[in-house]
Amino acid sequence: MEAIKTRDRFNEVINSEAPVIIKFFADWCPDCKRMDMFIGDILEEYKQYEWYELNSDEVEGIAQEHDVMGIPSILIFQNGEKLAHQHSAYTKTPEEIEEFLEQQLG
Repeated sequence: MEAIKTRDRFNEVINSEAPVIIKFFADWCPDCKRMDMFIGDILEEYKQYEWYELNSDEVEGIAQEHDVMGIPSILIFQNGEKLAHQHSAYTKTPEEIEEFLEQQLG
């Protein structure tokens, strides 16, 4: 999973013609660390998509601009538009994330 470190890279990534998945996180977030323990299997299951992660403390403003009020959150973008957003309250288990991705990406 590539880390997005700049606003320019973020804008480049979300303008993809194919859907891209971005995980918003922070180093101090315990739920983010818990997600890291199981996200590998989900990455493998959805490996046909490009996955990215963005530390909301490192690249300021982007989380707020896209209504990321809690972390971890998973957002799907395509052609510069946010297609879907799985809020932090619903990203606690692998099942919740898989269900979201299945609904959004098939």
